[in-house]
Amino acid sequence: MPEAGPRFQAVPGFLVRRRPAESFGYIGMVSVRSLLVVDQDPAVHELLNTTLSREGRSIQNAYDGREALDRFRAGPCDLVLAGAGPNGFDGMTLLRRLRAVRPDAKVIVTGEPSPEHALDAIRARAYSYFHKPLAAGALAEMVHQALQSASWQNDVRVVSARPDWIDLEIRSKLEAVDRAVHLLGELETDLPAETGDDVAAAFRELLLNAIEHGSKSNFRKRVQISLLRTARALMVQVRDPGKGFSLEALEHSALANPADAPIRHVEIRVEHGRRPGGFGILMARNLVDELVYNERGNEVLLVKYLTGKR
Repeated sequence: MPEAGPRFQAVPGFLVRRRPAESFGYIGMVSVRSLLVVDQDPAVHELLNTTLSREGRSIQNAYDGREALDRFRAGPCDLVLAGAGPNGFDGMTLLRRLRAVRPDAKVIVTGEPSPEHALDAIRARAYSYFHKPLAAGALAEMVHQALQSASWQNDVRVVSARPDWIDLEIRSKLEAVDRAVHLLGELETDLPAETGDDVAAAFRELLLNAIEHGSKSNFRKRVQISLLRTARALMVQVRDPGKGFSLEALEHSALANPADAPIRHVEIRVEHGRRPGGFGILMARNLVDELVYNERGNEVLLVKYLTGKR
C-alpha cells in the first residue's frame, strides 16, 4: 500500500475533496436536487435549512413520520435526512418505512451518539449516520457527496460487530473513504477529540493507499477493515487485495528520504510523473503510537494507546 498523494484543497473551515467542476453542476444545466428533512425539533430544521440551502436544491420539512412518508410519496426526493419524531418514532423506523416505499431510497439517519445505532443504520443500507448535536459542516459535505452519488449501496458493509471487535468491508472507491472514516468516528464517540481526530486522519491515509494502490481503484475489489478496542488501546487493521510493497523500496515516499535530503521524494515523484504527495504514511506514523506492516506489505495495523501504557 504505497503512498497516495493529496486529495484535498483548503477552504476556510472545511477540507473539500477536489472534484471536476461538472460534478458541482457549474457547467451546463443545473438539475434541482430535492431534500427531505425529518425531525420533530424546529431547531434542527432551522440549522439544516440554513446549512444545506444551495442553488439548485429544494428542501422540504416534515416533523413526524406520517408527514414524511406523505411528502416522500408525493414527489421526487433525492435524499432524506431521517431524524426523530414524536412518540418514540426515530430515524431507523423511518428508514425501514421509506425502503418499503422505494428500496433504493437514499437516507442519512440522525440520532443519539450510539455505535449500535450507527452500525444498524449501515446494515440497513443508510448512506450515513450522524449523531446529535449535528456537526453542520461535516453533514453538509456528506449531503453533497450523497447527492452526487449514482452507485453507492453496499460500498460500506458491516461484516460482523461486537463492542470490542468490528469487521467492515469497503468497496475500492474513493467516494467510500469519507463514509468509512465518518463511520469510524461514530463508533468511537467516547474518545477525546484529539485522539479521535488522529486516528481518523491516519486511517484515512491508509485506506486511501489501500484503495488507490493495493486495489488499483478497482470497484469490484474490497478492502478489509478490523476495528479492535481494548481498555488500553484502539487498533485498526487495513488489508487490501493487492500484491503488497516494500517500505524500503518506496523511493517516492517521504519515509525514504535521507536525513540530509528531507524532500528527495518530491524530486523522484516529479521524475516519475507522479502527482505531489508522498507524506501519507509518514503522517500516519506521527499520529498514532504504532504502525506495523506485514511481510507482504498489503496489511497494516495502527495502534493508538488510550492510557499512555502498553
